[in-house]
Amino acid sequence: MSETDLTRTAIVTGGTGGLGAAVVARLLDDGWRVVVPWVSERELARVQGHERLALVQADLFDADAAGSVAREAGAGTRAVVNLVGGFAAGGRLHETPVDELEAQLRLNLRPAWLVTAAALPAMLAAGEGSVVCVSSRTALLPFSGGAAYAISKRAVLGLVDALHVEYAHDGIRTNAILPSVIDTPGNRAAMPEADSSAWVTPAQIAATISFLVSPAAAATSGAHVPVYGGA
Repeated sequence: MSETDLTRTAIVTGGTGGLGAAVVARLLDDGWRVVVPWVSERELARVQGHERLALVQADLFDADAAGSVAREAGAGTRAVVNLVGGFAAGGRLHETPVDELEAQLRLNLRPAWLVTAAALPAMLAAGEGSVVCVSSRTALLPFSGGAAYAISKRAVLGLVDALHVEYAHDGIRTNAILPSVIDTPGNRAAMPEADSSAWVTPAQIAATISFLVSPAAAATSGAHVPVYGGA
């Protein structure tokens, strides 16, 4: 990248998590300046310091806090990578309180909406940008007991499709990735008996995101990209 390109900034929500740390490291290696929001200080141990890394304490469920992240990213904002999300499973739909559906929609959709909305003006002014959101294979292939999660991840695809329709003509590309089970310490701890050899790794997902926010993917918008590993 040229000296000018080094000012190009990517916001990575969830950048202190098991997947996020790999994405942040990959984008830094690619030459991006990266802005990572955080909530609890214990998260910071997962991210190594870097001259092009900015850490911003922010509750991404709050519109003003999302705006503060976008202000830190500034006029150089050219990418938003929305990784914040969560998983819930239990009984079938008639056994699941509607509050669980609302909680999953809030967790998996609200931060992506708020941060993307806050970052769009800078990308509109530049006439270019890229948004990547994380959905799930479950959005396409639900499992019994996971209706709330599947619906919330399907809603993420709806957000991606809406952003594509509304902003592609402004040079802003929006795509979704759909992982299977991600090989993170948290998932290994939650499923100790599972065969993790076919799970997709954070590094593999980071490589896909790296491509989607790069000029090499200039012709790609509105895509729902499977990242299943060997599963």
